[in-house]
Amino acid sequence: MPTDIVVPNLGESIVEATVAEWLKQEGDPVEVGEAIVVLETEKVDLDVGAEKRGVLAKIVRAKGEDVQVGDVLGVIEASGADDAEPAPAAEKPQEAESPEPAEPAPARAPESAEREIATPVARRLAAERGVDLETVSPSGARGRITKEDVERHLAQRDDGKPAPAEPREEDRRPAQSTPQAKPAPADSRGEERVRMSRRRRTIAQRLVEAQRTAAMLTTFNEIDMTAMMDLRQRRKEAFAERHGVGLGIASFFVKAAVGALKTFPQLNAEMDGDDIILKHYYDIGMAIGAEEGLVVPVLRDADRMSFAEIERAIKDFAQRAGEGALTLDDLRGGTFTITNGGVFGSLMSTPILNPPQVGILGLHKIEQRPVALDGEVVIRPMMYVALSYDHRVVDGRESVQFLVRIKELVEDPERLLLEG
Repeated sequence: MPTDIVVPNLGESIVEATVAEWLKQEGDPVEVGEAIVVLETEKVDLDVGAEKRGVLAKIVRAKGEDVQVGDVLGVIEASGADDAEPAPAAEKPQEAESPEPAEPAPARAPESAEREIATPVARRLAAERGVDLETVSPSGARGRITKEDVERHLAQRDDGKPAPAEPREEDRRPAQSTPQAKPAPADSRGEERVRMSRRRRTIAQRLVEAQRTAAMLTTFNEIDMTAMMDLRQRRKEAFAERHGVGLGIASFFVKAAVGALKTFPQLNAEMDGDDIILKHYYDIGMAIGAEEGLVVPVLRDADRMSFAEIERAIKDFAQRAGEGALTLDDLRGGTFTITNGGVFGSLMSTPILNPPQVGILGLHKIEQRPVALDGEVVIRPMMYVALSYDHRVVDGRESVQFLVRIKELVEDPERLLLEG
């Protein structure tokens, strides 16, 4: 009996996805639980597995198509072995009185194994360059192979110039006639039309929505980073030795943001109709620019986290974002967001709100600049900071005072430790 492969529940507030990749082709055998197709949502990529053993009889929705929860993606037909009738009871009387033993779990198909040991980006690169993932040494979280691992393997292979690997049997089969979305060819002058990914489309829609629906304003200040950088310089070796992670600036700003949010709770809120919902917990989103698009994983209860816990969590988020391994739970919710354009060299910017939040703190490049101090011009490491806020909830006075509070806490780390 045929079984439909349907789009599963995608998580909170997510109702649409895009077919990113078929891991099986029509006619391929599939095992229970084996990943068959990858769906790209606005937040993460999700594998859809087989609910029964059999053969992928039909692909209904091609790569690149948009789908909704409950849509049929493909059809699995029972294999010939599964359709065979069991031997009559009379031929095996000794087994008629007892239940059949449970069927042993089938071995996982090689393709499924690759889904577990490698990130989607790494798999795509390996397929394009003819790399056997079994020969690549992993460095990613939980032993997964990353894009950098494949690139390193390619560099070593190219130096040695070994013979190319023998193609697999499934690679020798002629391509199936399943329709696939194709990019438009480049014209004679070099233009190319590329379809936006589901994540990029969602980012675009939400950014426009934030500007259209919120009364968004931005206020600026600058911070003298001397004291923080001196503290980091003195403590970084001992911190890394004790906690196994470097001491960056992110943990200082997370602590400072929590301290400022406690003083100005209007920034830790959201609007719901005519109501303002004030949050009495501090889930801080950390914006990360990943290859597939911007993601904002969330530090839950950041006020209860130590500096080391914050640094470890951010490092883990960044690594898994690069591997495409963040989960929906990592990205769900958040009461306030911090984004750091300084890692890309930005000197100043106006960050856009992350709805339904009403505030976002933008960090920027630390630059040596001349400043006036006690009647003298001195050179100090300075950073511009920006706070974008929803003026419907937050007044200008509170927004300015919020940034001043951030400045006070960061410029005096001892005060940050005591009050932040």
